[in-house]
Amino acid sequence: MSSFIPKLRAIGFMAMAISMLAFLNNCKQRPASHTGATEFVLSDTMVNKIEVTEVTMEPVVRELRLGAKVTANEDKLVDIYPLVGGNVSAVNAELGQYVHKGDVLAVIESGEIADYERQLIDAQSDESVSEKNLSIAEGLYNGKLASEKELLAAKKELEKAKAELKRIQEVFKIYGITSAAEYVIKAPITGFVIERNIARDMQLRSDKSDNVFTIAQLTDVYVSANVYETDISKIHEGLSATIKVIAYPNRIFEGKIDRVFNVLDPTTKTMKARIKLANPDFALKPDMNGTVVIHYTEDEHKHPTIPTAAVIFDKSRNFVMVYKAQNNIETRLVEILHQTNGTTYIASGLQAGEKVISKNQLFIYDALND
Repeated sequence: MSSFIPKLRAIGFMAMAISMLAFLNNCKQRPASHTGATEFVLSDTMVNKIEVTEVTMEPVVRELRLGAKVTANEDKLVDIYPLVGGNVSAVNAELGQYVHKGDVLAVIESGEIADYERQLIDAQSDESVSEKNLSIAEGLYNGKLASEKELLAAKKELEKAKAELKRIQEVFKIYGITSAAEYVIKAPITGFVIERNIARDMQLRSDKSDNVFTIAQLTDVYVSANVYETDISKIHEGLSATIKVIAYPNRIFEGKIDRVFNVLDPTTKTMKARIKLANPDFALKPDMNGTVVIHYTEDEHKHPTIPTAAVIFDKSRNFVMVYKAQNNIETRLVEILHQTNGTTYIASGLQAGEKVISKNQLFIYDALND
């Protein structure tokens, strides 16, 4: 086994050497007619294996990395509070469960429901009495035994009674109150249960101010980034951003800053910037942590721009292969201004409109600079 590994390495080195020889054979050295010197010519085969990119002028785009957290869209989130206190007899929704509008989330047995039933009975009775009073007032008015003012007062009383009955009926409908002294909590929207503060047999106080459920629609979410004071001047709405979360290290989410909150958190001394992201597969979940990369330009001054793949680093310097023709390829020393996201901005050494080799240029560099 110990002698087998060196043999494999030797075979690998031989394969690399053969590949390099084949490449160099394709790059022919032709004698120049006027000097007797040799001239480098790139073969047609190798022309098909390289990529040539034209130098463009672009403003420098820089990156700002910020810590971030995924949050639910507040416009598609509902906190649910109990209408009454009592004993929780059933809980049908689990944390993280997907529920539909109208689904029963929990049932509360409560003596307070009796008060609502009393209000309903009183409202129904008031409506019945008001209808009878109006009928009597109309008869008296027709017999000229009552004034128009008294008739109008009777009509007003009936309208008031009908409105109160409708209000109580709406309360019963909205909050799921039944005649069996049960208060049924139903889902007001379709979405995921992202918070649950209720359990079976729990005793809920009538003055409880905490929500028992929170439901959120996660088809789109917010990513909240923390911007330090030193970076506030670089941030504004509309900037593009890429987001990576710990749960998906190989996945990149793209969006734009849709709001900047122009206040500082007194504890962290940071400003919040918000990115809205589509989340059709529900991959992003509230409270996930991640990193936001904001892409911004410091000024509008433009510089020669090439793909980073075109740059060759050798002997502590940076070079590019400038392509003019198959027999005219120049090794050019360049000074790099900035590199980001696969793009390199050149401080000196290139002009707009020149062409550089951005794929397989290292073989040509070695052939020309042996």
